[in-house]
Formats: sequence, structure tokens, C-alpha cells
Amino acid sequence: MSASSILVLEDEAGISRFVCASLSAAGMAPRAAGCVAQAERELAAAPADLLIVDLGLPDEDGISFISRLRRSNQVPVLVLSARSQEADKIRALDAGADDYLAKPFGVGELLARVRAMLRRAGAPPRSTQTVSVGGLEFDRAARELRLDGELVRLTPREMALFEALARSPGKVFTHRQLLAQVWGAEQVDQLHYLRIYMGHLRAKIEADPAEPRYLLTELGVGYRLADE
Repeated sequence: MSASSILVLEDEAGISRFVCASLSAAGMAPRAAGCVAQAERELAAAPADLLIVDLGLPDEDGISFISRLRRSNQVPVLVLSARSQEADKIRALDAGADDYLAKPFGVGELLARVRAMLRRAGAPPRSTQTVSVGGLEFDRAARELRLDGELVRLTPREMALFEALARSPGKVFTHRQLLAQVWGAEQVDQLHYLRIYMGHLRAKIEADPAEPRYLLTELGVGYRLADE
């Protein structure tokens, strides 16, 4: 099996070398680009299995690049940036990034995020349309959620929220993305709706809602469904 191709879009040469060396040591095949124009040439020459993208680039803002990329390409994108404010994370995820890691970062966490994203991207289509995470099993077609074999009864709104998260276990969904999908685009600022219904879901699913195993919080940003 060939090594996963990773395109690292980072204009700081030292960080780019460090990331590429870490990926190579983990058995992956990284390529480096120092600007958006070079990254686009690299992608035109050969597709990548995953992109690692800095936001502060010399020729175009990384968020703008991700937004343009998403019009024609669904390659997984991990943002790696010194911009650690919640607003920057939200903008990047809303633009189409799949995950966000702030600088400084540890090699272990970087590689864990990359492996998880590659695993999700490479997973075969679920012919049964069943999502399984630990003791949770969700049948998309029947719209049935079971916990340790027992049916979990959800209201229509709770089901819609769980379905939104279950479309891509492990992926971070921002508050605005979830509110738009479940309540509609005109309700994207009604954060209390989301908090209330996430509390309802956790009360029905989690052994300890204060320490969730399945429905995870990305503080100030959004939520994700655990993927393992």
C-alpha cells in the first residue's frame, strides 16, 4: 500500500521542514509548498490525500484558499496556524477546513489528527448506512439510534442534531453550521438552542453528561461526534 500523500502549505521554512520530517518518520509522503500558487501547481500535478494549511500565507489568506478549494475539491484539510483565537478557528472551519491545530503544537497530536483524518477519508462507503462508535449504533436509513443495543428515543429535533454530527464522525462542526442545518439559516445566532438540545442528547446518551464520551465539545467553536 502506498504512503499517504500530504501537501504541507506553510511559508515558514523551519516549520515546514519540521512538519514534513515528522510526517516522513511516521511513514507518510509529504510535499511542501510555501505559497498558495505553488500549492495549486502541486495539486494540479498530483492530488494529495490531505492538506495541512497555514492561514498566514504570502500570496493569499489561508481561509480564502480553503473556501475556493472547497468549490471543486473535498480533500481533507487540517489548519495549522498561530492564530489561536476562537473566531479564527470558526472562520476556517466554516470555510471548509476539517480540523484545526494551533501553534505551538506537539508532534504526537499532529500525527494523531492526521491519522484520524486519513482514516475517515479512506473509510469504505457504509453499505448498511450504519454509524458505529463504541456502544453507539446509528442506522441512518431507519433513523434509529441504539446504545449498547437499547433503542434511544429521540425527539425530531434531537434526531436532526445527532444526524448532523453523524454525517462525519470525528469532524468538528461549528455552532453556526449545526444551527443552520438543524434550525435553518435564519437561526444561526441562537446558540442557546444548540446548548439546550446538546444537553438533552447527552442526558440520553452519555453515562456522565459532564464528562461526555461520544458528544464532544470544541470549546467556543462547536461539537463533534467521537469517531472511535
